[in-house]
Amino acid sequence: MSTAPIAVAAPTPPVTRPVPARWPPVVWALLLTTFAARGGGFVYPFLSYRLDGLGLTSSAASMVLAAFGAGWLVGQALCGWLADRLGRRATLVSAMLLAAAAFPVLAHLQTPVALTAAAAVSGAVYDAPRPVVAAVVADLIPGEAGRAKANGWRHFATNAGAATTGAVGGALAGRTGIPFLFWANGAVCAVIAVLILSVLPRTPRTADTEAGRFREARTDPRLWVLWLASLLTLIPVGALFSALPLMMASDGLDAAAYGWTQVTSAVAVLALSPLLNPLLARRAARPHAMVGPLALSGMVLGAGLGSAGLASTTLGYSAAVFLAVPGEIIAFVAAGDILNRISPPRARATYAGIWGTTLAAAVMCAPALAGWSLTHGGTELTALTTLASGFLGAAACLPLHRLLRHSRAQTADLS
Repeated sequence: MSTAPIAVAAPTPPVTRPVPARWPPVVWALLLTTFAARGGGFVYPFLSYRLDGLGLTSSAASMVLAAFGAGWLVGQALCGWLADRLGRRATLVSAMLLAAAAFPVLAHLQTPVALTAAAAVSGAVYDAPRPVVAAVVADLIPGEAGRAKANGWRHFATNAGAATTGAVGGALAGRTGIPFLFWANGAVCAVIAVLILSVLPRTPRTADTEAGRFREARTDPRLWVLWLASLLTLIPVGALFSALPLMMASDGLDAAAYGWTQVTSAVAVLALSPLLNPLLARRAARPHAMVGPLALSGMVLGAGLGSAGLASTTLGYSAAVFLAVPGEIIAFVAAGDILNRISPPRARATYAGIWGTTLAAAVMCAPALAGWSLTHGGTELTALTTLASGFLGAAACLPLHRLLRHSRAQTADLS
């Protein structure tokens, strides 16, 4: 049986040089971009409030939100592919300018059809920096340890931005209205576009991308097993925003109590990231990919968010969230390490874009799973399915490990 598809996308041998003392200035600018994109990212968390203010039916509002999620999923893969095809700078600047135009439009539309179309476009560019920044980090930082450290701080910047979004958006929404927040999100994207034009060098267009690079990613079994393992692992992260508020409501806890769990999550990430990032960077310096840590993260996330089924108070739910946070940090760094090792340099953004769809898919799957579980078994079944998802993600790391080991053996034979 031919194993050519695996051989074609053989991993780049890991570089174990010491982590450079200083990163290129572009990397710092991209970390700032990551923080700004999420810190000013008011559109997604406040879109449901905008729809509620229009008096739409629940089915119409659900259609708009689903269009945003579908756009987010497609946009990740598309932005990654375009970043390899047209260049990192051209893709990111174009996406941010489109966001700067689309978000204010979404703030003023009234009809369900128009809102659905605008939501799909907005979703496609909302998280556009993710695959592009991941590819640039891999381009500019030599060695897996340095890349893992940068990805750890990128996750830190994302969560710091998310905490800022909640705090600033919550403070402004009552005073200025939701449409102002959408305009502010668009303005932030315009500033990001100018920043990227200033700091990110132009990368040449490559003619061979369309013919082969997406096909190379599409036929790489390692990428798709990593995708499945990551999706199952990240569904508990999605449950933090979907299942958790439903479970708390069933225990008679209000929105303010749920807000405290979000504060706990943000504080835990900001506190634990500086402690875990150096450890993860040292693990990434080893010759083998971080499949074991990825499996561990799935179990920690599943057990942490699953333990919410035993809670009935704000303190209990907050403790469950805190226990899950180390798994979230490890998951993003470990998956990024595996992705960097299997991605050919010419298709890094394409691979990153395909992997980036896992988060959008998890955000879409988690509420559906939570709704089914609560209907058929209450909070106990919801906790059990969350636990099962994380542990299934860990189990999926076993075939991933075998594929990576087989790929390394093929690479050694070819050399």
